[in-house]
Amino acid sequence: MGQADHILAIDQGTTSTRAILFDSEARAVAIAQRELQQHYPQPGWVEHDAEDIWRDTLAVVGEVVGKVDAGRIAGIGITNRRETALVWDRSTGEAIHHAIVWQDRRTAERCAELKTQGAEELVRQRTGLLLDPYFSATKVAWILDHVPGARGKAEQGALAFGTVDSFLLWRLTDGAVHATDITNASRTSLLNIHKGGWDPELCELFRVPQAILPEVHENSRIFGTTSLFGSAIPIAGMAGDQHAALFGQACFEPGMAKSTYGTGCFMLLNTGDKPVRSQHRLLTTPAWRIGGKTTYALEGSIFVAGAAVKWLRDGIGVIANASETDSMATRVPDSHGVYMVPAFVGLGAPHWDAEARGAIYGLTLGATGAHLARAALEAVAYQTFDLIEAMKSDGASRPAAIRLDGGMAANSWLCQFLADILNVPVERPQNLETTALGAAFFAGLVTGVWPNLEALSRLWTKKDAFQPQMAAETRTNLIAGWRTALSKTLSHS
Repeated sequence: MGQADHILAIDQGTTSTRAILFDSEARAVAIAQRELQQHYPQPGWVEHDAEDIWRDTLAVVGEVVGKVDAGRIAGIGITNRRETALVWDRSTGEAIHHAIVWQDRRTAERCAELKTQGAEELVRQRTGLLLDPYFSATKVAWILDHVPGARGKAEQGALAFGTVDSFLLWRLTDGAVHATDITNASRTSLLNIHKGGWDPELCELFRVPQAILPEVHENSRIFGTTSLFGSAIPIAGMAGDQHAALFGQACFEPGMAKSTYGTGCFMLLNTGDKPVRSQHRLLTTPAWRIGGKTTYALEGSIFVAGAAVKWLRDGIGVIANASETDSMATRVPDSHGVYMVPAFVGLGAPHWDAEARGAIYGLTLGATGAHLARAALEAVAYQTFDLIEAMKSDGASRPAAIRLDGGMAANSWLCQFLADILNVPVERPQNLETTALGAAFFAGLVTGVWPNLEALSRLWTKKDAFQPQMAAETRTNLIAGWRTALSKTLSHS
């Protein structure tokens, strides 16, 4: 048997589940992926079947663990989309309802009620979050209120709540461990981010019994052990996907930023050991906690990035394959004055408008499918611009560069347009699997595969840099057009 020098990362995302095996040089030596079925029971509702998530996880992990001797896998790191809420029965391990996905808006009315009652200030102070159906607490309460008998069982401690990391940990350890990490816990609206523990007052406000909550731990530790894959392997790291990506991009110093472009877009800026309270509706979040020390970040969340491209493919059939958008965008010299505001599930930061709906402006008879494709990509850059402006207004300095990752970062046209609109250099790393890599880094630190953060920094390598090239006047005019389109879309404008 060889030395235990590999880390297995489970990356459980919104549209797929992946397992990636990394060696000690942080190279992906094996990857397996399964697409995850989406369920849309009503407009604005998004659900997943917990058993699909579990089956897919077993399948992808099973595919990659056979690629090396099991004894060489030092640990498992788990990363996941964060706010998706699951409630399961402690005795059977079975979910009592489909998982309610982060994009789901069914609790918008409940959030509006709480705002009217003046609860948002308390929530912001304690959690760094806003009152929005995006976060887990109102989803959990909805499940407890809509599944017959669930609330009574929850209060007796017969049910367990968790985000996807917690559910996978429970299943991997055969029900032995009910825990989560600080980053996933911070997205529930129930965690006091200053104290690092569940907040009884918030649990009462959101009507979530404390008896169903998992234990909260730091990101790099032995959470438990799984024996499902031939030998006992410690689960040694857990983090929400965006925190894992910040870590995987080696953004260890204050002022460093990364932006992930997948189904949505998420930009995080490292603010060091002090939480920065946003005055512009960004989120204050623990970036990670290691060795008893918490690092914080400012976060801007955009709900729709790649999802707009998916809509062009599956919703209206403008494209047959998502990769076509690159060639379509370059086929036309500009967007022909077409702007897409992709508020398909409301708008995230810095607007937080749950009632806004998607719209396309500036259509003329000269507009083609290529212009729509280009407008969908351009919208990603404009929304990112709004985030950077909000961060600057909160006192953060403009990042010297932004490190990109996620599936859309493979699109070079989009990377260049981002650099042009943001007027900031954009860096694309050699390894775009930074979310999974971050989970691997957390697991590798505690299992001795990597000694410290300096060693991890050395493993990050830049593949491409995109420098701003657009004329200032062009940039100004394009942004003005975006702002006009946006103002027509906001439900409260």
